[in-house]
Amino acid sequence: MSTDTPNTQSLSLIPPRLPGIIFTLALVAYIVAVTQRSSLGVAGVDAIARFDASATALSTLAVMQVVVYAAAQIPVGMLLDRFGPSRLIISGAALMAVGQVIVAVAPSIEVAVVGRILVGLGDAATFVSGLRIISAWFRPRKVPVMQQWLGNLGQLGQFISAVPFSTLLHLSEWTVAFLTTASLSVIVVVAAIAGLKDVPGSRFGGQPMSLSGAFSTLGAAFGRPGTRLGFWSHFTTQFPGNVFGLLWGYPLMVQGLGYAPQLASTLLILPVVVGMFVGPMIGLLTARFPLRRSNLVIGIAITSAIFWSLLLLWPGQPPLWFYILVLVVTGAATTGSNIGFDFARTFNPSSSYGSASGIVNVGGFTASAIAFLTIGLGIDAVTGGAEPTWDAFRVAMWTFPVLTVIGIAALLHVRGKTRNRMAAEEGVVVAPLWRALARRMRRRGDTWE
Repeated sequence: MSTDTPNTQSLSLIPPRLPGIIFTLALVAYIVAVTQRSSLGVAGVDAIARFDASATALSTLAVMQVVVYAAAQIPVGMLLDRFGPSRLIISGAALMAVGQVIVAVAPSIEVAVVGRILVGLGDAATFVSGLRIISAWFRPRKVPVMQQWLGNLGQLGQFISAVPFSTLLHLSEWTVAFLTTASLSVIVVVAAIAGLKDVPGSRFGGQPMSLSGAFSTLGAAFGRPGTRLGFWSHFTTQFPGNVFGLLWGYPLMVQGLGYAPQLASTLLILPVVVGMFVGPMIGLLTARFPLRRSNLVIGIAITSAIFWSLLLLWPGQPPLWFYILVLVVTGAATTGSNIGFDFARTFNPSSSYGSASGIVNVGGFTASAIAFLTIGLGIDAVTGGAEPTWDAFRVAMWTFPVLTVIGIAALLHVRGKTRNRMAAEEGVVVAPLWRALARRMRRRGDTWE
């Protein structure tokens, strides 16, 4: 694993509150990015009416944004290594502002797709840039915890979409609501220019390199099994919460389960609230047991798949209490996806962390794009283009457990390669979890009986 760390001496010389201020600026930028990303989720029903769109067409609107986000992660990672995070956060916020303005005034769904593509491009630059800032401003032991805080507090953007934005959308109209969200990104541009710093002692970081050097760095990052382990960790755990919050959660509750819009808006943020409590604990476990991070990912993913399967198999309409329990598990699973970025950090030198983080971030959003489209196609296949019912959602949402099983299988495969490389290059042998637990119990003088 990589031994690159922030310069401890430089961290000790800076004012003690400065890392917190820098983190807050990066966090606000990410909160606004999530707000722009998830604004379509609560506007899904309105979008169907405004653009006279089918479920598949609405899926296409979300898929294009997510596909662009995923496709942009590789070049964003390369640009991050070259130009540093501050420039990318500023550029990303500007792109999102322009994209939301286009969505606000779009006369057709085709024009709205262009706007959401720009939102996806701007969003793509924000989170991995925040991760890079954390790795530069905090000590290595604290980095996994701060990554969890960034990932989970950033989901407050879903709260902004679910409550203030949703309220504004229904009290005013489409154009006013989306122009208002665009103004948030303008504020981020101003704040980032005024106060964001890439590394202690320097306004902008980054490593000058040629185009061939950038591709070489990218190839080296992808060639490390630990990076691919991060990719599949993110793929397996991130997409259920992403799909739920960005598009299909609100229609599922209002059109499928018949919940009141106010209740649906409240439940839409429940996974976010759960993540805020669970995320720091997962960060602490990640820091405390770095060789068992993949077990944590697998356990979280299996639990999520089981609960979604039970929900879909429930005779008739599931009770509200069980649906809430499924959302709690979904929130915890989405939080676990941040472990993927810790794999990128520890298995790569700092010079290629941006490229490695970009590769990891492709994972969850690739799964999300597949799920968006598959669910839309499944709903239209059952309803024939009519308004979705719970029976239609019950068929389409099997995408969740199926994709999770695929992700776990790939994760187990690449984990074996990662552990083999650790054993060959560093002499680190990771025993199976059951054997490690048995050894620990024997040391304590206990028995399995």
